[in-house]
Amino acid sequence: MSAPAAPSVAGLPTGARVILASHNAKKLRELQRILVTAVPHLAAHQIISSAGIELPDVVEDQVTFEGNALLKARSAAAATGLLAVADDSGLAVDVLGGAPGIFSARWSGRHGDDEANNDLLLAQLSDVPDRHRGARFVCAAALVAPDGSEHVERGEMRGVLLRERHGEGGFGYDPLFRPAGQTRSAAELSPDEKDAISHRGTAFRAIAPHVARLLG
Repeated sequence: MSAPAAPSVAGLPTGARVILASHNAKKLRELQRILVTAVPHLAAHQIISSAGIELPDVVEDQVTFEGNALLKARSAAAATGLLAVADDSGLAVDVLGGAPGIFSARWSGRHGDDEANNDLLLAQLSDVPDRHRGARFVCAAALVAPDGSEHVERGEMRGVLLRERHGEGGFGYDPLFRPAGQTRSAAELSPDEKDAISHRGTAFRAIAPHVARLLG
């Protein structure tokens, strides 16, 4: 039985083999770095983001990182006929009972406003002593193939929250987060240093063998 033809999707470049169901350019570069290293016959230009591609809107209404990652990957795979990778990630603060968690990107009430999110978190933890400022970044990475096969991997990076921003790199809460065993914030690490220990790097590296197998 022959495989079904890939759907016709506006904005889908020729030669694309894997789609990242995210418009975040920094996530795309991270995924490209990791997958090209792990899957040598895969070229960076064959891993694309969903930016500029007309995909159905996905309502992230699940209550876990894994659930939301699967929603996004399923939608992208069904719409494009490509292998789809999606992640859902966030910051879990010990004294906040794991919050912001799945609400990390919109903790301040505006989705993707990193400055407002960091300001609110600093205010909420202003009187929390250093010994209780433990936290972890969590990432669930989901891979969905057009034939419906699915894989989900989870990565975590533990550390502590600082009292002020440090560094200009990264995104999200990186300037406030110092990974365990490091003397610098996540925003002060080079991309390679961060990939080696990060929650997303761990999850994407775990997904990479599944991508390699499905691509043959």
